[in-house]
Amino acid sequence: MKPFSRPMAAALAACSVLLTVACGYQVAGTATRLPPDIKTIAIPVFTNKSTRFRIEQRVSAAVTREFIERTSYRVTPDPAGADAELKGTITAVHSGVLTFDPNTGRATTFEIQVAANVQLIDLHTKKVVFTNPNYIFREQYQVSQSTTALYEESEPALNRLSQDFAHTLVTDIIENF
Repeated sequence: MKPFSRPMAAALAACSVLLTVACGYQVAGTATRLPPDIKTIAIPVFTNKSTRFRIEQRVSAAVTREFIERTSYRVTPDPAGADAELKGTITAVHSGVLTFDPNTGRATTFEIQVAANVQLIDLHTKKVVFTNPNYIFREQYQVSQSTTALYEESEPALNRLSQDFAHTLVTDIIENF
């Protein structure tokens, strides 16, 4: 069998590069699902249909921070003058015991779960650009068994959950994967 000549190998390499580029492959984090005319995104405070007080404010603030830190979009709470609006609804918040101390029978690990519905609407065309009606995020936290060190860990767990939710949502919106 005769080996490829240098010009033939170079031509094959060039063809493979052209095919890769023509197929639309891109480096992760550089693609966007959003139309190019969207420059400003309104992120009003999410609606809260759960019984958890102020969870919508915590999640909305985390999403706003994530958009500001990771994208070049201008973010505003007011849809007037924006190109797109991100509407979110916290549909449920549940918490429950995961583990118990076998000696005392007291709860040691809890889990909190937040469900949300999110839509990004192009305000020029009134079309939904992105939607996920069933985001579900969970976070676990430990409960101290010492009464002298009693500290409510559910609030820091909700902060971590909000940050995770915001990171995932922004990634889902701005990347093509």
